[in-house]
Amino acid sequence: MKTVLKAGLAAAALLAFGALPASAQSRVQVGQLVCNVAPNVSFVIGSVREMTCNFRPSVKGAKSGAYRGTVRRFGLDVGVSGKGVLVWGVFAPSAKVPSGALRGTYVGASGNATIGVGLGANVLVGGSRNTFALQPLSVEGQTGLNLALGVSDLTLR
Repeated sequence: MKTVLKAGLAAAALLAFGALPASAQSRVQVGQLVCNVAPNVSFVIGSVREMTCNFRPSVKGAKSGAYRGTVRRFGLDVGVSGKGVLVWGVFAPSAKVPSGALRGTYVGASGNATIGVGLGANVLVGGSRNTFALQPLSVEGQTGLNLALGVSDLTLR
């Protein structure tokens, strides 16, 4: 079990400390997206989790906003996870963030490991016309027994 945990933490660290994707390098950090994730039981080849999210702007004139979301993971995803919290830095091409602008689909890589309490990392790009990037390290805190490595798809509505 220690090997499984180390593999999951290594994958999370790789994602966490990697550089911003090329498409996100010329973007401005405009705030944070904080999501409360529902508990779930993972399938061997993936999982689906519902969440409620709040955008907290850090630039003048941007409006906060509430979103509902679904995150799907494809790849190795085995175990049981309790409620969790994801926090992403939100990057945009400019400091202008219209209301509801984060709606859309984001895709990227993800990894997490949980034995009791766990951590994860997610690299996601998408949203309105693929103009937003969610910071490479999303702080993911959850409880349970789980290992996940693969591709993530996040839809915000």
